[in-house]
Amino acid sequence: MKTTSLFCYCIFLLCLYSNAQNDPIRVTVSGSGDPILLLSGFATNGDEAWQSTTELLTKDYECHIVNYAGFAGMEPVAFPWLPKVITAIEEYIKNRNLKKPIVIGHSLGGTIGIHLAANKELDISKLIIVDALPATGAMMMPDFKPERFQYESPYNDQMLAMNENEFTQMSLGMAAGMTSNVNGQKQIANWMQATDRKTYVYGYTDYLKFDVREDLRNISIPVTILGAGKPYGVETARANYTNQYQNLQQYDLKMNEDSAHFIMMDQPEWFLEQIQIALK
Repeated sequence: MKTTSLFCYCIFLLCLYSNAQNDPIRVTVSGSGDPILLLSGFATNGDEAWQSTTELLTKDYECHIVNYAGFAGMEPVAFPWLPKVITAIEEYIKNRNLKKPIVIGHSLGGTIGIHLAANKELDISKLIIVDALPATGAMMMPDFKPERFQYESPYNDQMLAMNENEFTQMSLGMAAGMTSNVNGQKQIANWMQATDRKTYVYGYTDYLKFDVREDLRNISIPVTILGAGKPYGVETARANYTNQYQNLQQYDLKMNEDSAHFIMMDQPEWFLEQIQIALK
């Protein structure tokens, strides 16, 4: 009887360990050539978001699309979520021995890309940022302090308490502001609905706390920023970029006045053209 109880207890511990060891990232690799790391945005299926981009790039590059735990059908990981994701990406670059990788990051992926590019050990060769800021939380809070963003908050509690219908309606509304592409809106909403709810809520708190403005001082590689003019207009968006990227020595900022957040959906031809120009 004692042996049986001990066996069951060991299995229980093994299950706990296994659940705690879910991978923070999943990477899809295709193509051959110099490595490019493609980092997707928050609550996004990277494989789908970067599909047209990789169809173009795999002719000349080895593309590594990174998906994050809790998104795209991946199992969640223990919190804090974002530090685990970033550490996993850093370890992936080192363990795969990626030589002078290029990083292309959209939204959250662009902010992570800044952090990676500032790490000299990773030897990032080029950074392409797609509609991303180094401190998104600072846009929402004028007197920004990371510690003010906490998991336990009335807003987070409200988000966690939403039923599926309420969350679906919210996701459709948010998606409508991220792209004017009707099919793209449905796709974004589906990604959000497929995301683990706690990862969506607490992971976004991690995102808002994430401030890499000081990391910009340590970046000397070529940086291209592709910015969206909607919904606030090109001049307002440009001013936000100029303010948040003031610690970066040099960068090439290109704005598209007819695009919202998902530039690859709103202006696909322009987007791919700018990616090719940046890579050259």
